[in-house]
Amino acid sequence: MFDDLRDLYQEVILDHGRKPRNFRRLEDADRHARGDNPMCGDRMELWVKLEADGRIADAAFQGKGCAISMASASLMTETVRGKTPAEAHALGDTFRALAMTGTCPDCGAELADDMERLQVLGGVSEYPSRVKCATLAWHTLNNALDDKQEAASSE
Repeated sequence: MFDDLRDLYQEVILDHGRKPRNFRRLEDADRHARGDNPMCGDRMELWVKLEADGRIADAAFQGKGCAISMASASLMTETVRGKTPAEAHALGDTFRALAMTGTCPDCGAELADDMERLQVLGGVSEYPSRVKCATLAWHTLNNALDDKQEAASSE
């Protein structure tokens, strides 16, 4: 059973890595940031469009990198829609902990559904050098939401 689950996770990562969702430039974005992982060459640009109430209406990215960084960005852009910047920051913090440990630390009910979806990337914890690949999109999102222009994966 564990092997079947691992195979499913790998399929999801490969699918999002090869055909990333929201891989486009968002022309009417309110926020924008660039992300770079100099250790492996992953690079991306992220655009965020906010609703009048401050919630994330849309998020999109472009860039190049390994399947893990592209899959993480793809899943992230789908997951943060409808969230406030504070909720997106909290989700990103929890995701980084998942990527580093392989488990969801204290995922309360408010994060449970989103973290279940992001769990496919929890396996990167077994490969510490890949954690930066998985977290680059989230660092870039934080910088975009904080109105900073550059991000580097620091985990």
